[in-house]
Amino acid sequence: MQDMIKIHSKEHPNVILKAIPGHFVTPNSHVNYFLDMTTLKSRLSEASMAARELSRQIAVTTVVDTIVCMDGCEIIGAFLAEELTRAGIYSMNAHKTIYIMTPEYISSGQLLFRENFLPMIKGKNILLLLASATTGQTIVKAVQALSYYGATISGISAVFSAANSVMGIPIKSLFTIADIPDYKAYNPEGCSMCKEKKPVDAFANAFGYSTIN
Repeated sequence: MQDMIKIHSKEHPNVILKAIPGHFVTPNSHVNYFLDMTTLKSRLSEASMAARELSRQIAVTTVVDTIVCMDGCEIIGAFLAEELTRAGIYSMNAHKTIYIMTPEYISSGQLLFRENFLPMIKGKNILLLLASATTGQTIVKAVQALSYYGATISGISAVFSAANSVMGIPIKSLFTIADIPDYKAYNPEGCSMCKEKKPVDAFANAFGYSTIN
């Protein structure tokens, strides 16, 4: 792996994305950058700043009852709920507030919401929040699962997204492919890096990466 680089958002220069070049195996693809969002998701100052900028992308006409946080984005989600409330985004639930929650996964990879969480999901307007959207498979699974529970997707927000939309739903993000022009994501069976015999540097997921020695 090469040294980490820092990428400042063109529209939000105080928000910084850390990227590590290499050959990484993720649950859905092979990628040539690991996007390290550890401090963005864990450090108060960075999480609140990311939430503030994400909130500016959401139209005041959007209804948000619940923010479903993927990829360990609960801290950003809490700040985002606060920012949206301050900006005048309204909720349709009886308590006139925004819920913040994260799904549970079962062994097949499907999302599960227990009965005690259903009042926050069923019939509610959901904002899906992710750290990154690369292949879109995570979003597809989340949207399908939420629809099973009778939820409506009111929007999708991500720190980084390689796509403009998934399933016809626009993705609002702080960073895009334009910020990392040489970013590539490959289907595991068609990975160019594998074909070039480039060794895998690490396995990666939303928690981080583990190098292969």
